Amino acid sequence: MPKRYDSSLQADTTVSQAQNAVNKLHYAVSQAMSHPTAQTIVQAERRLAHTEQAMRQAELSLGGQGVELAEEMFIEEKRRLNSIQSQHGQGNQ
Repeated sequence: MPKRYDSSLQADTTVSQAQNAVNKLHYAVSQAMSHPTAQTIVQAERRLAHTEQAMRQAELSLGGQGVELAEEMFIEEKRRLNSIQSQHGQGNQ
C-alpha cells in the first residue's frame, strides 16, 4: 500500500509543479501586459519556455491525467503573450 501512496503523492506533486509554473507564467504575462517593455516581454517568454517544460514533464509522468486545468490555463497565457508580442512587434523566440 505505501507504494501506491507514494505514486499518488508524486502525481499530486507533478500536477502542483505544473500549476505553479502556469501561475508564475500568468504573473509574468500580466506584468508584460501592464508594463509592455522589451524586458518584461522577454521575461514572460522565458517563463513560457519553463512552463512548457513543466507541462511536458507532467504529461509524461501522468500520461495527461490530472493536468487538464493547467493545460487550459497554459494555452490562455500563451495566447495572451502572443497578443503582447504582436502588439509590440516581437516574435516568438
